[in-house]
Amino acid sequence: MELVSGGKENLNKVVKIIDKNLNNRDDWKMFQEAFNNADKKFLGKIKSKHTELTPNDLRLCAYLRLNLSSKEIAPLLNISPRSVEVKRYRLRKKMNLPHDENLTSYILEV
Repeated sequence: MELVSGGKENLNKVVKIIDKNLNNRDDWKMFQEAFNNADKKFLGKIKSKHTELTPNDLRLCAYLRLNLSSKEIAPLLNISPRSVEVKRYRLRKKMNLPHDENLTSYILEV
């Protein structure tokens, strides 16, 4: 499965935005727009499947959709890698994923 149908150019745009360490809502909106351009239907699908997700949950989903590790996500959220693990655990719980289902794999399949 190819994440970015528009090719490497769209992915590079998304990575550049991530590299700026998104800290405020405006940056998140820019990221969301770039991410939606790269993977148009994902955020809509995940929101409709899991209506209880917060904007921060959706942000984590977007990073996981880009197949980033907890270590890579931590500086983007300005938290420790351990805190990312806790967020991942809570996200799994909100999504009611079975214990044996991998969160990243689930998100990549949405």
